[in-house]
Amino acid sequence: MNNALPKPRVAVHKFSSCDGCQLAFLNLGERLLSLAETVDILHFAEAGPIDEGAMVDIAFVEGSVATSRDAERLKRIRENSRYVITIGACATAGGIQALRNMHDSGEWLAGIYAQPGYLDLLPESSPIARIIKVDLELWGCPVNGEQVLAVTRALLVGHMPHVDQNAVCMECKRQHVVCVMVSQGKPCMGPVTQTGCGAICPKMQRDCYACFGPAIQANVSALSTHFAANGMLAREIAQRLLFINNQAEPFLGSGIQWQSQAAPNPTSSPGIK
Repeated sequence: MNNALPKPRVAVHKFSSCDGCQLAFLNLGERLLSLAETVDILHFAEAGPIDEGAMVDIAFVEGSVATSRDAERLKRIRENSRYVITIGACATAGGIQALRNMHDSGEWLAGIYAQPGYLDLLPESSPIARIIKVDLELWGCPVNGEQVLAVTRALLVGHMPHVDQNAVCMECKRQHVVCVMVSQGKPCMGPVTQTGCGAICPKMQRDCYACFGPAIQANVSALSTHFAANGMLAREIAQRLLFINNQAEPFLGSGIQWQSQAAPNPTSSPGIK
């Protein structure tokens, strides 16, 4: 007689995204195989199994919501899941595709498609939490696979995981990375960006681009004022803030303010004037 308890059930769902966060899962390699021995992965199209309507304990969601069909599918996922966890910048803050929220996307569609009226497109590209209740958000572009694994294990033993929301600067100090803003004058977003990446850009002598979203109590106003005082143009500051996590506050509000101060530039990114 088999008295073994049923394994916890997991699903990984995709919406509008590049699949990078799902690849972060797959890049775990043998550790993902070990996880698969303790859970049943019922839906993960990138890896093989497909059962989108499965009832699960944990549903990971990648990507933003772009269509009404997306929104309805997302609501069904919420109904079928004990925990919903968003993974990556697109799911948590709209991602690159949400840049259209600051532009006339109808004009874009009319310029590309002969009959744009047939497209099922919502007025804005939305983070998952604007449509349904989300239990936990994991930021990143892409998300940190190790972080996803740790969160999964915590939930499986009945603990709500703790996500470190301190700034990347703290990670730089822990790893003895020389500050690129102090030593090289680079416009680093590390002081206002949540850690999770391992300070990968500063370690390579590059300035942080805020892939992991806003840190707790991020003083974006002070940092952007510092950028301006050191010669950065208002348009360039707006581009930094309204980038990968453009729908996340306080990046969004401060970015719009700097955008309004910028001179028109026809070569700038969509939505950045």
